[in-house]
Amino acid sequence: MATNPHDPGASAPLLKDSPRVIGFDPRWRDDFARLNLEWLRRWFTVEPIDEQVLHDPETHLLADGGRVLFAIGRDATGQERAIGTVALKHEGGRVYELTKMAVDPESRGMGIGRLLMEGALAEYAALGGRELFLESSSKLGPALTLYESVGFRHHPAPRPGSHYARADVYMVWEPPTSG
Repeated sequence: MATNPHDPGASAPLLKDSPRVIGFDPRWRDDFARLNLEWLRRWFTVEPIDEQVLHDPETHLLADGGRVLFAIGRDATGQERAIGTVALKHEGGRVYELTKMAVDPESRGMGIGRLLMEGALAEYAALGGRELFLESSSKLGPALTLYESVGFRHHPAPRPGSHYARADVYMVWEPPTSG
């Protein structure tokens, strides 16, 4: 196995080309559900809101001004495949929730999560967002470390209308200040 140049300590199969982040494309719709259901089933119980959003992102995310992003890579045969995903759920005004972040198990440790996070933050900025929050679980240590590394800060209590029974971590993005 080759060593990942973005994570010198990790051994993982490298993709043929560098992955890229793209906006929603219907051909990757089933991968949005597949990637998320993998980690949800491993760690938690899939909740009704998960089923709704994952199987109909057009209605539950895109129609309200949200975004769904995919990390697309090529395998050794040159075939494109979705290796990660993340979404921005529009909560009204200029408030967004970062949600449904998932990376294919075979692609973890290769910087795909960071690539998706950078894409999501760029999309949030392009949308003119004022507040970006997320709900997570203390069971998901690597994800929390990633969120902290890009500027998400812990908040003690959920927002009104918190979505998930599994959530026990609440974070708000605090953009870096210049100067």
